[in-house]
Amino acid sequence: MHIRCARRFVRYAASPVNVSEFDFELPQSRIATAPMEPRDQSRLCIVDRATGHTTHAVFTDLPSLLRAGDLLVLNDTRVRPWRLCGQRATGGKVECLILSLRGNEGEGFVKPSKKLTAGDTIAMEGGAIRLELLQQQDGGRWRFALHADGGDVNAALERHGRAPLPPYIERRGDEDPATDRARYQTVFARVPGAVAAPTAGLHFTERVFEALRKRGVELAWVTLHVGEGTFAPMRTDVVEEHRMHAEEYELPIATAQAIAAARARGGRVVAVGTTSCRTLETCANDDRTVTAGRGNSSIFLYPGRPFRVVDALVTNFHLPKSTLLLLVAAFAGKERILSEYRDAIERGYRFYSYGDAMLIV
Repeated sequence: MHIRCARRFVRYAASPVNVSEFDFELPQSRIATAPMEPRDQSRLCIVDRATGHTTHAVFTDLPSLLRAGDLLVLNDTRVRPWRLCGQRATGGKVECLILSLRGNEGEGFVKPSKKLTAGDTIAMEGGAIRLELLQQQDGGRWRFALHADGGDVNAALERHGRAPLPPYIERRGDEDPATDRARYQTVFARVPGAVAAPTAGLHFTERVFEALRKRGVELAWVTLHVGEGTFAPMRTDVVEEHRMHAEEYELPIATAQAIAAARARGGRVVAVGTTSCRTLETCANDDRTVTAGRGNSSIFLYPGRPFRVVDALVTNFHLPKSTLLLLVAAFAGKERILSEYRDAIERGYRFYSYGDAMLIV
């Protein structure tokens, strides 16, 4: 039986923390606008919290950096092709990112929103899907209806929809959308539901998984459907005042059992990505195990909040002043992470979704 994990929100910091403390200058040239090929050849920065040492490798070295008996926990969510491009009758370009959809009605971001009005119908993807604007919402959102020839909206989205790439990944417009759909997806994606990729998982290949098995590292799975809660910017000056959007998760009984077994044998629980980390900490128990369950998590991990399950973390390099950066800073220490980020910039590391990786032990 699955038990809904209770949301825990307690202020742990002794004094308020300002979001501006997590800002840093990132040159445009360090933002990865295309994926590394092959995907497991991304660079890997290894940060040892116990010794304070930092070393550098490539992602295929990850298995050799873990121990036999460690447990790697990955997020198996699958990104939905819920980004649509089209144009108005006047020729103006329109882009839609669907955040939720029930039947043929949904909500999402439609740009440029200032030139749109309720009642507009816009041809998307060459007319394969028609976007009917119903009502403008707060925060630049729209409520809309989708129409497709034959009436099957989900089938039309699977056929014509695009990968929901972040806006900093530039596209000329002549790229094959199918290429982005394949690359902006982990090789182990299984459960459809995300509107953004769990990017730390993008580095894994079958070659890496085979090496992990030979090393004696075990695997376990959680599902957290990445949504607005993960990528929404912080709009408060004080960290503790930020509220995360809820995201749907599931932690299977088999994963809870695998974590208990790892604890018993002295192995470490290694979260792959901030989404896996947040799922584990949502379901954490005081004895450093987890309770299996499913529900909606709005947990926000920032400096001053403890980690009760995760022993090590595989993650990418994140945006300034983002909830993702705050989570990593909470795990490894603010000053250390900001210092590592400055060093990574100098060394030419690639940042964000298609960028390089970091292992924090």
